[in-house]
Amino acid sequence: MALIQFLGSTAGRWVRIIAGVILVILAVVLGGWWLLLAALGAVFIAAGAFDFCLLAPLAGKPLRGSEFRKTFTS
Repeated sequence: MALIQFLGSTAGRWVRIIAGVILVILAVVLGGWWLLLAALGAVFIAAGAFDFCLLAPLAGKPLRGSEFRKTFTS
């Protein structure tokens, strides 16, 4: 639960974006089948940039980041 709470935070958003960029760069450098990592990296970038946490529903929390964070401040 602590990991999901972190991923929904502002710092967690930045971690997801940076991890996504690293995966995309790694995929481009390695090429071949490694380019599949670029798709995963794009999902991480989008999740951070558009403020949603894909793991939140596993904890019974809303997908949208702003609504997700409200559940921890109430």
